[in-house]
Amino acid sequence: MCGITGLFDTQARREVDRARLQRMNDSQWHRGPDEGALHLEPGVGFGHRRLSIIDIATGQQPIFNDDQTVALVFNGEVYNYLELMQELTEAGYTFRTKSDSEAIVRAWEHWGEDCVQHLRGMFAFVIHDRRRQCLFMARDRMGVKPLHYALLPDGWLLFGSELKSVLAHGGLSRELDPLAVEEYFALGYVAEPRCIFKGARKLEPGHCLLWQAGQAREPQPRRYWDVKFTLDSRLGLADAEEELRQRLDESVRLRLQSERTLGAFLSGGVDSSAVVASMARLMDEPVNTCAIGFDDPQFNESAFAQMVADRYQTRHRLEVVGSDDFGLIDTLARLYDEPFADSSAIPTYRVCQMARQHVTVALSGDGGDESLGGYRRYRLHLMEERMRRMMPLAIRKPMFGALAAVYPKLDWAPRFLRAKTSFQGMARSAVGAYFESVSHVRGPLRRALFSPQLLSELGGYHAGEVFERHGATAGTDDPLALIQYLDYKTWLVGDINTKVDRASMAHSLEVREPLMDHKLVEWLATLPSHLKVRGQEGKFVFKKAMEPRLPHDVLYRPKMGFSVPLARWLRGPLREASRKALLGERLAATGWFNTHTLKRLLDEHQSGQHDHAAPLWTAMMFEAFLRNVVDAPHSAGLAGLGAHNATL
Repeated sequence: MCGITGLFDTQARREVDRARLQRMNDSQWHRGPDEGALHLEPGVGFGHRRLSIIDIATGQQPIFNDDQTVALVFNGEVYNYLELMQELTEAGYTFRTKSDSEAIVRAWEHWGEDCVQHLRGMFAFVIHDRRRQCLFMARDRMGVKPLHYALLPDGWLLFGSELKSVLAHGGLSRELDPLAVEEYFALGYVAEPRCIFKGARKLEPGHCLLWQAGQAREPQPRRYWDVKFTLDSRLGLADAEEELRQRLDESVRLRLQSERTLGAFLSGGVDSSAVVASMARLMDEPVNTCAIGFDDPQFNESAFAQMVADRYQTRHRLEVVGSDDFGLIDTLARLYDEPFADSSAIPTYRVCQMARQHVTVALSGDGGDESLGGYRRYRLHLMEERMRRMMPLAIRKPMFGALAAVYPKLDWAPRFLRAKTSFQGMARSAVGAYFESVSHVRGPLRRALFSPQLLSELGGYHAGEVFERHGATAGTDDPLALIQYLDYKTWLVGDINTKVDRASMAHSLEVREPLMDHKLVEWLATLPSHLKVRGQEGKFVFKKAMEPRLPHDVLYRPKMGFSVPLARWLRGPLREASRKALLGERLAATGWFNTHTLKRLLDEHQSGQHDHAAPLWTAMMFEAFLRNVVDAPHSAGLAGLGAHNATL
């Protein structure tokens, strides 16, 4: 696991400014504290920070081919690298190291751009080929590892694992993208491929990009992989259970390769517990497991984690965190480089911090909810979708739209009386309804929150267009498969993977993701939806498959999630801080927000009249981003998180 950065002259072969490249590389020291190196030649400069996991002795980067004409910087792990080495050795290539990075170099020499088709793992890498005078960049299929880039007006292309390394160059304008602001307030993150800064982009998962020196037009990323939902109704439950266990074990086995201490997160949920159970079957020594608990029983799952730890006699470490652990707001703003509103970033940061005291590599259960139908919102969407399919949108839209307009919003009432949201959902398409159901700040409130200036700058853009774009390529009309596909393209990469990558790398911890193995994901996409969601039971087939391995109380208890008591914080210990942040000068200076709406939300929430925790926290994290990233002069941020210059 590493941090990569660099720059490429797309127009000529100008000399690289070494000091700038060094600054870019140093900004990601936390991603690789073990070693760092630069490579410079006319027209190209690469930087690399290394967290040594595999082939510690000879796996340094940048790494080259035999005649130094191909250079690579790579972040991540290729789990099938030994098989690749064998195949390429038989094709006539020789290897100087035992590293997966050299396997990528040889794969590029042998297959060119198609090398990505042969890689199984989590990765973001950049290759410079001097003979072809090109730069090739690629990102793994599920978007586990990040890659940002920006083309400057003078023709220099910048790239980096984190946006802070691109910012550290000093040439990227800090002008904010109003379309990204709309996406952030709708989703809680800025969706790929957009960045919060106008001139920067994220390479989307399953995409690659070839830059040819001297070409007249900026190239467009090319999709090299996508998940296809080809549901096989012939697959029975018993066969699916057995194959799921086998495929999970294979995915976990691939992720046990390490020359450093290895363990797992164990939250007490189904997914992390299943991963630990598989590890225990495959390892010859006790599994190192790490968990955090909360002193508030409403948010504490540690008893369930202990059940699994006891069953498999793991070396279990538990750390209890105070329920008022809200002191990380500014730290998180500096860490993510973009506004990020998922409050579970706080406990995720803490569990990574604790885990790194004991292990260097940790396996996680991330990705299970998306692939196996675990979210409660999936079941609610399926119920609504059955009703939507009873009549065409042309009839539903005016009928239920009118009902939604007159029905009061009753946040305080029992769920069966909260019909306004259901009416609104019935008036929309399946994609539109799902977008609204996952929005942090819903459309009408965003319009009230945004000033006329921002609404004008948006020019009619709506964040729902992100979902519509992906929905058009889903290739399925199955209701569950459609929203799983949408989550793969938005929530999983923009929220979950971003959160885990930044939180783990802040502590130089490598996190591996067996439930996001692309071959496992491809197979799960063939399972009929009734094996994933059956009645009110999500992850149906997964839970059945894990019955021989996990306690019943772990499998069939209500899902808790990894959350914090936001509503209480904003009424109590964060009461004054939230008013200062949201009604203060910094948000007002943007000219983008309606102060009267912000004050109303604060007053209604803090009086207990309504629960506005989600929009208030979203706005607070945006204000923290402005102060800590946009405004920050040469700030070191977290220990080792690097300096970057920022002006509005």
